[in-house]
Amino acid sequence: MSGGAIAMMIIAILIVWGGLAMAIIRLRGHPDPGPEPDELGVPTAE
Repeated sequence: MSGGAIAMMIIAILIVWGGLAMAIIRLRGHPDPGPEPDELGVPTAE
């Protein structure tokens, strides 16, 4: 492999894994609460 190909491979790996790491950090800080029970069609106990 040429030097340019190795450099592009490293950049692509950093973008993919960096995006994954940033998504994990963001979700740990702001978790998704999920849908409300009435949105799922689940009857509530009243």
